[in-house]
Amino acid sequence: MIEVAIVGAAGYAGAELLSILLKHPGVRVVGLFGSERSAGKGEAPADIADSHPAFRGLCHLSIQPASVEGIVASGASVVFLCTPHAVSHHLAPALLEAGRRVFDLSASFRFADTAVYPKHYGFAHAHPDLAARAVYGLCELFRERLRTADLVGVPGCYPTSVILPVNALVRAGAIDGSRRVVVDAISGISGAGRSPQQRTLFCEVSVQPYEVLKHRHTPEMEAYSGARVYFTPQVGPYDRGIVSTIHADLAPGWTVERARAALEGAYGSEAFVRLLPEARWPSVAGVKGTNFCDIGVGGDDAGRHLVIVSAIDNLVKGAAGQAVQCMNIRHGLPEGLGLLPGGGVPSTAGVTA
Repeated sequence: MIEVAIVGAAGYAGAELLSILLKHPGVRVVGLFGSERSAGKGEAPADIADSHPAFRGLCHLSIQPASVEGIVASGASVVFLCTPHAVSHHLAPALLEAGRRVFDLSASFRFADTAVYPKHYGFAHAHPDLAARAVYGLCELFRERLRTADLVGVPGCYPTSVILPVNALVRAGAIDGSRRVVVDAISGISGAGRSPQQRTLFCEVSVQPYEVLKHRHTPEMEAYSGARVYFTPQVGPYDRGIVSTIHADLAPGWTVERARAALEGAYGSEAFVRLLPEARWPSVAGVKGTNFCDIGVGGDDAGRHLVIVSAIDNLVKGAAGQAVQCMNIRHGLPEGLGLLPGGGVPSTAGVTA
């Protein structure tokens, strides 16, 4: 059994991770921790059911104040950090020094180039050596590197929905690199986190763009998709899920059908990427509560215009599920363990009939 601890267990991603791990046959959760003590605020222990009543009777662990000493004392060999960036930036190096494997769901170790952090995340990265050593946890692209990784930067939710389709098309040469890819994405309100703010209140939330063309996930999309991106995120009045509509110009000689074939070639054998049939488009309902990324493709050959729509659950494939998928790869377990019935690969893996 892999003994694991979750730091930031009271948040949405932390709770989703706990829900998955409690059903994982190869894991024992030995510690739950808050995310504030290392930021200097302190926390009192609280039962996880006080934060998330769904765990009543299922998990009897309390959420302890986060400290390196406490996490190490829990006996966990694997630590998931569902914390603010500054907290994981502080905790990860000490946990690695203590011999733990770290899966960081914040952005603190997603970039090898630490020059990104002051401009887009508001802090100077103090551990460029670890940032260079960390593996970006998009399993379909970096599976081989993940097999030996002890520090994984789990991808962001919006970037996952964009990088999976765009990276494959860029690698195939399907997209005109002289033009930017345009991404218009909408996320459920859980993507804003659990901290209260006016725009996420029940009476305030609406479909509304924010951080237009300056969202901090743009550098992550560009770094791992291979394309230059214009990105407009929006928040929607529902709890979870992302739909990203992606517009790109086809390279000379390419057609929509050829682009579809490139995606089939890239992901046809992948357990968690489903390419939908022609004229079928992904939806939030189609991926809610799952680790799947659904992709639909259409466009105009005459205008060399390609439309890709992808959908993920931001809390699963966009956070906790992807982290578990990374952990499974690192420990030589079936990739779908804890994420698919029986841990196996669906009979229709890759392409939905």
